[in-house]
This record gives sequence, structure tokens and C-alpha cells, in this order.
Amino acid sequence: MITTDFGDAIAMRMRSEHRALAARWFERLLDILPVDARDIFPTNSLLDHIPSLILEISEYLRQPEGEAIASNTVIIEKAGELGALRHEQQASLHQVLREYQILGNVLVTFVLEELERGGMTPSPAEAIQLVARVHQAVGVLSQATVEVFVGLYTRTIADQATRLDEFNRMAAHEWRQPLGALQFGVRLLREGQAAGVRDERTLTVLERNVQFLVELTRKVESIARVRSTGDNAVLQAVSIAAVAQEAARQLREMADARGVEVRVADTPATAVVDVGRLELAFVNLVSNAIKYSDPAKTERYVQIAADASEDNWLHIRVADNGVGIPRASLSKIFDRFTRAHTANPATTQVGGIGLGLSIVEDCVRAMGGFIVVESEEGQGTTFTLRLPARAANGG
Repeated sequence: MITTDFGDAIAMRMRSEHRALAARWFERLLDILPVDARDIFPTNSLLDHIPSLILEISEYLRQPEGEAIASNTVIIEKAGELGALRHEQQASLHQVLREYQILGNVLVTFVLEELERGGMTPSPAEAIQLVARVHQAVGVLSQATVEVFVGLYTRTIADQATRLDEFNRMAAHEWRQPLGALQFGVRLLREGQAAGVRDERTLTVLERNVQFLVELTRKVESIARVRSTGDNAVLQAVSIAAVAQEAARQLREMADARGVEVRVADTPATAVVDVGRLELAFVNLVSNAIKYSDPAKTERYVQIAADASEDNWLHIRVADNGVGIPRASLSKIFDRFTRAHTANPATTQVGGIGLGLSIVEDCVRAMGGFIVVESEEGQGTTFTLRLPARAANGG
């Protein structure tokens, strides 16, 4: 159990600094989601949610009971309100989870800073227990938020399914009549053609019904287009550089261990994308570049840069100066369970089963884009992701 003096001291400091910690969390969040602050907490009462959660976590650090925070209905309701707000804002589950991941990181960093600043000397077991309590508390609150978010999202999907069934019945009814008229008209025309008669009236009826079906189809396409954008809960307006920086942060230790510098160009490119898939693509590409860096080179790097082209595509380049890919392997590197460097002595110790690049291609295709690769052995490799340049303002 955490000693009373140590746990109480950290809890009191967290309580006194709870608004500063909430501000630190908010700054980190805005770095990843470059939107107006009012889009995240549109009212002052909602802005108090995170400080309130931090206050409750500080109390939890002083409680030996493992379920203390879970039994506090008031704070659990506040966490649930946050889930309802994020659902209303059409955030993604990825964003909700990321918000709590950031909160956990901010609070653990604060605990470590306080240990240094206050000159406290708890035992390693006490320090580990305190950090574990922070993660436990954040996990309980995260679960409460996610349960409400997923519940509302599931209800939305059910409502959409009901509306889709109603639409299908309506569409079937609307299409049945003109299709019947077309079938009847074609039969009349065939009979008239056999008799050498041109039936202008039947042709007019056919033309009118064909036009009706064309207009109905256009309406269906418009509805489908709206449903695929406005109600998509995984699309977010983000800075490409911010997502790349997050991927680089996750791989920092791996890069440092191999002496590889991960460079992210500070470009203003933004887009509406599935953040989870884009981040996963970056993580796989950058980790590959680190694994296949060239040990013979004194400077080893991988760099990410993005720019919008004039053809309404966003170009994202992930380039390295590693060992490169053999020409004979370029055509199959995106195949599952394929490894391109098995014959290279410099990479014989590199682990993996050859799924990384196939996952990248799956992610890029799911975002409506495609990926190409250029490589030269001994020089390096460049992957170019081309994604639809949906502007952050919805254009």
C-alpha cells in the first residue's frame, strides 16, 4: 500500500494544480486536433469536466479502496456526459481514447516531476503503486465515457438501419411502377416493330419513365454521398504533421536505439481523414524505415512531408536513406507475409512476418487513396501516399 505521507502529498499537489494540469492536457489535445477550442468544449460548464475529473483522481490516490472512483456516481456521470458530448460532436472513438491517453500521460508526468521537485524518496514499489493508481483512475473514467459514447453510436447505427430499411421499401415502390411501364412498353414496341408500325406514344412513355428512373437514381446517389460523410464517426479534420509527430513520438525509443533521426516537416497541410488509419500507416512505414536503416551510414534518417497538389490529391511522402528494396521485390512488397530483404546480410537480424506494408496499403485504400513506392538499393526508399484532398473546412 502507498504510504500515507507520500500519497497524500502527491494528491494535495495534484489538487492544487488541477486547473493547470487540465490546461496542459488541453494544449496537448489541440496539438493533435487543430480545431478551435470551442469545438471541443463549447460552454464554460463543459470546460469544467476535465478539472473535475482530475480532482477526483487526486482523491483516488489517497484511497486504499480499489473501487473508490468507480462508486462515485457524480464523477462517473460527468465522464458519461463527456462521452455524450463527443458523440454529439461526431468525434471518433479513436479521439475519445486518445484524450484519456493524453490525460494519463500528463498526470504520470506530473507525479514524476513532483518526485524530483519535492525531493521525495519513496520506495520503487510505492512509486509504481502510485503511478498504477493514476492509470487505474484514468481507465475507470475512460470506460465510463466510452460506454456512453459507444451506446449512443450504436443507437445511431440502429436508427440509421431503420431509416435504411424504410428507404429501401420506398425506393422499391418508386422503382416498381416505372420499371413495369418500361417492360410493357418494350413489349408493345416489339409487337409494333413486327407489324411495321412506329408507336410514338409508347416511345414517349418509355422516355418519360427512363427520365424518372435517372432522377431517382441521382437522388439515391446524393443521399449516399451525404450519409458517407456527415455521419461518418471516424473522419476528423487534422494536421498531417501532428499525426506524423504522434507516430514519431511512439517510435522514439526504437529510433534512438538504432541512431535514426525521424524528421517531420512542419507543413500546413490538413485534411479530413480517418486519423486511426493514417496514424497506423505512419507507424508501420516509419518503423520499417528504422528497422531497415543502413548501419554503414553515419547519418540515418526517415522524413515525413505532405503537400496538396493541384489535382485535388494530398501527397504524403515517407522517405529514408536506408538499405533500399531490391528491384525484384518491389512488385510484391505489399503482399501479405512478404519480406523483401531476406538475402541482405545487413538485415538478417530484423524481425517481422511481413504484414506491415500490407496493413499500410489496406489503411490507405480504406481512406480512398493509394500508395506507390520508389527505391534504390543502398540509397533509400520513398513511399508516397496519395489521399483525396478533402479540406478541413469540409470542402
